[in-house]
Amino acid sequence: MQYRRSDIKGGTYFFTVNLAERNKSLLVDEFEILREVINTVKKQHPFVLDAMVVLPEHLHAILTLPADEKDFATRWMLIKSGFSRQLPQQEQINQSRKQKGERNIWQRRYWEHLICNNNDFERHVDYIHYNPVKHGYVKVAVDWPYSTIHEYIKKGLLDKNWGHDNDDAGMQFGESVGVRHEPQQAAVDNPLGFI
Repeated sequence: MQYRRSDIKGGTYFFTVNLAERNKSLLVDEFEILREVINTVKKQHPFVLDAMVVLPEHLHAILTLPADEKDFATRWMLIKSGFSRQLPQQEQINQSRKQKGERNIWQRRYWEHLICNNNDFERHVDYIHYNPVKHGYVKVAVDWPYSTIHEYIKKGLLDKNWGHDNDDAGMQFGESVGVRHEPQQAAVDNPLGFI
């Protein structure tokens, strides 16, 4: 089956990428491997990592592609396979994956959303940074070590107390109803050192 994906050159995209086994903590247990693989892929296939949070069994990221490129699928394939190759095989692999030469570490697909304007970008960055609180890993976002929130604070893009007085019910993150889907690049200078 062929899935329809956005393919805007130079686009900025929000992604959710999940482990196959959602009860594992592999992404934080092996965070340094993930960081190394992402940096390797960035050198071979450049992109800007605008924001990211790594949770035990899934991650969220915003990536901006170079102005003349639209292929984010190859980047994610290389990140997922590069990470998998560096881990010992301990997972159960079903027949379908065996036939395709796949490991059973990542879900085959991921979710992507083309960022359509600056408001959409800001909402998704906030969603990323608040995600560890939403999932109950920490009480305040700044306490989660695997997040670009620390770089945003260091660069003065967020206050160190960001998100302290909020609860999930009052936080309005992610896609909003009625946002027009216009292919615009978010205006951010991306000085992040997380990855």
